[in-house]
Amino acid sequence: MDVLKIATAGSVDDGKSTLIGRLLYDTKSLTDDKLEAIKKSSEKKGYDYLDFSLATDGLVAEREQGITIDVAHIYFSTPRKSYIIADTPGHIEYTRNMVTGASTSQVALILIDARKGVIEQTYRHFFINNLLRIKEVIVVVNKMDLVDYAEEVFEDIKANFEKLNTNSTYDEQNVSYVPVSALNGDNVANKSEAMSWYDGETVLERLEKIDSVTSNDIDFVRFPIQSVIRPKTEQFHDFRGFTGKIYGGSLKIGDEITVLPSLTKSKIKEIYFYDKVFDRASPGSSVTITLEDEVNVTRGDMLVKNDQLPIVNKEISATVCWMDNKQLRAGSKYFVQHNTNRVLSKISAVKNTITTDFSGSRPSEGKLDLNEIGEIDIKLSKPIFYDSFVANKANGSFILIDEQTNATAGVGFIN
Repeated sequence: MDVLKIATAGSVDDGKSTLIGRLLYDTKSLTDDKLEAIKKSSEKKGYDYLDFSLATDGLVAEREQGITIDVAHIYFSTPRKSYIIADTPGHIEYTRNMVTGASTSQVALILIDARKGVIEQTYRHFFINNLLRIKEVIVVVNKMDLVDYAEEVFEDIKANFEKLNTNSTYDEQNVSYVPVSALNGDNVANKSEAMSWYDGETVLERLEKIDSVTSNDIDFVRFPIQSVIRPKTEQFHDFRGFTGKIYGGSLKIGDEITVLPSLTKSKIKEIYFYDKVFDRASPGSSVTITLEDEVNVTRGDMLVKNDQLPIVNKEISATVCWMDNKQLRAGSKYFVQHNTNRVLSKISAVKNTITTDFSGSRPSEGKLDLNEIGEIDIKLSKPIFYDSFVANKANGSFILIDEQTNATAGVGFIN
């Protein structure tokens, strides 16, 4: 079944958690005990409605304050598709959490309160989705019930967001708009009788039509080696396979490949999905591959097609979202984790800090603070084989790891 990954974005009280809870309720994805707990909690608070935000806010602090603090992953499905939703916080101080939740998503739901319209946080959320090159963006204008389901309110917000959309640097990005009342269920999974003027799709109808494969940029195939399989059993005495996940394009038996960094050439002999052999493996598949020749391949290496070589270099320029309380400064040393390859590196320059309202950048003074986004230069102790993030998202991204604490300090996108 097709699996679609979704990230939510919105300011405080825009109704992200309520929208997700409504989706779960309308698709009958809430368990009986969870639904009963929501009913009891809503009654205890004196509500005359079901508080669907309780379906997602798992932390005690989230339930007490009525806000989202950490990233929560919610799973539900319809007869046509399975969904994974990353419910991310909207506060500026949780920018790192939002980047984390959106980094693997194919669709973004950006919520806007119909009473407030496009605000500063909307700029920030759209900027991050633009930075992460999320192809499908659904602008959900929520709380239409609080503006009497007025068409002119929706159209005014849509026009203002279209002005914001002119700043986008991602031409292939698709932006659609849906007016909803998450609390009452209008245009979430079911058509709204109160908004007969809207003849577009509901949120669920739009999600059902998005293909998770075409929503990603398909480009050159990359196969980072995770491990080498040597069973040494009687049945597989001489077996030597290489496991990993395929990014970009597909691989098939007979493809001529190059092993990086050695530049050794061979051909694909077999492709295994666990214990079954297939002729072809599609993007996103985790497989074991054998080669026709006995070549030296180890963890951290990469298989690519002969005519699709990536860039190999010891220096990179990247945009980074900083996630550590300790400042990022020029001269600092970190491990760069790029796919399965971990390389010691030095930050050679922190060039500027990028403003998340599309107004440009400002001098960084050689440092980045927690939740700031900036442009940096990195020198590596040995070459890595990469693409720009624009060309191949998986092979153009990395994380920075503190060599002392082993904590993930930042996430980067190669320019």
